[in-house]
Amino acid sequence: MAGDSEPISVRDPAPAQPLSSRVLAAYGAPALPLAALGLPVFIHLPTFYATAMGLGFATVGAILLFARLWDVITDPLIGFLSDRTMGRFGRRRPWIVAGLPLVLAATWALFVPPDGAGAWHLLLWSLALYLGWTMMILPLSAWGAELSPDYHERSRIAAYREGFLVLGTMLALGLPVAFGHVDADDAGEALTVIAIMIIVALPLAVILLLAATPDSRLRAMQGAIGPIRGLRVLSRNEGFRRLIIAYLINGIANGLPATLFLLFVTHRLAIPEQAGALLAIYFLCGVLAVPVWLKLSYRFGKHRVWCAAMVWACLWFAMVPLLGPGDFWPFLAICVLTGIALGADLVLPASMQADVIDADTVQTGERRAGLFFALWGMATKLALALAVGLAFPILSFAGFDAEGDNPQAALVTLVVLYSLVPVIFKGAAIVFMIGFPITAERQHEMRLRIEQSGIEERDNANTSA
Repeated sequence: MAGDSEPISVRDPAPAQPLSSRVLAAYGAPALPLAALGLPVFIHLPTFYATAMGLGFATVGAILLFARLWDVITDPLIGFLSDRTMGRFGRRRPWIVAGLPLVLAATWALFVPPDGAGAWHLLLWSLALYLGWTMMILPLSAWGAELSPDYHERSRIAAYREGFLVLGTMLALGLPVAFGHVDADDAGEALTVIAIMIIVALPLAVILLLAATPDSRLRAMQGAIGPIRGLRVLSRNEGFRRLIIAYLINGIANGLPATLFLLFVTHRLAIPEQAGALLAIYFLCGVLAVPVWLKLSYRFGKHRVWCAAMVWACLWFAMVPLLGPGDFWPFLAICVLTGIALGADLVLPASMQADVIDADTVQTGERRAGLFFALWGMATKLALALAVGLAFPILSFAGFDAEGDNPQAALVTLVVLYSLVPVIFKGAAIVFMIGFPITAERQHEMRLRIEQSGIEERDNANTSA
């Protein structure tokens, strides 16, 4: 970046005060019910409307695809606007509060529909739900990037948010089972249980967030750069380019086994009744491993540790082709060991996103966290879409049948897509992250420039609450 090599003559800033666990828990709390909302939208809702509501799979698939394309418009728009929201209530709070009633109303309308609800009901309320969800989760993520200027503290912030996301996913998996709704025929009852939980938990979590989480005081944007120059600056941000490409590629690598997990457990291992327990153990190991990855990143740097975690995951995924029918215990071990790597995937890229935003701030004089997290959100959705778009056509071409017996070639294709193709993608992600330019020392230098320019004014007393 222009001028980055110039010496800095200002004094070092005062060390940022660590955020208390109470503040971090309050910040991360809304992620739990929001994650619990996301899982049934992808798993239970399509089948429920296609069968119980009588819309058919083709109609439901077209409607939900159109609704997801809505995010292409709303994500960057909400990110752009939230970056420019200024006032006594903060820049992120108003969007989260405005999105809350929209999410609650859409959740109840979709999960507990009235008799005779049809295609228009599903379409309109799906659009409302995705808009409200974006209005909440995107400013929440951007807010986390602004809670602390410290290189390592940002990893703790991301750890709490992403940890609550995983716990919310596990809760959505387990809650219907706890209430006895375990069959496909119980989809309506399962959705009702989840809807009630979200309607109760999400407002409480938002109240906790607003009451206990500080908001940094940012200088109002004067003469904000236009979209054309803004895109040019983005294209010159080497950290952003490397991170978003690696993030997308690694997302595909993670999306393939996630998409094919049930098929692999059912048709390769022949233990479908163990799928829920294996998935829960995988996520649990990811959460439990987060403190270990944090400590390693404090010593060796975020991007180096993330690369090491991806190498670790590749080593164990490469063992999967050796498994066969009935191999529960070896696959359990692989779920544990790859779940450990999940902890790094959850926390370290999210923390590096905040550092990349600092590089943009040095160039533009603006804090564009909302826009950046909108782009990362779109990369996440694109990665999942590409994983499905890659896996299912190849399986179909190989003659795979999810309902019946499969030839050996189809099973081999399933195994390769589930395990070896992700190893190739993770290897590519590692290549992009080697030489990532923002280390702890480089981020410290950028922080000096930002504080010298007065772009960000932080109330240390509030931040250390």
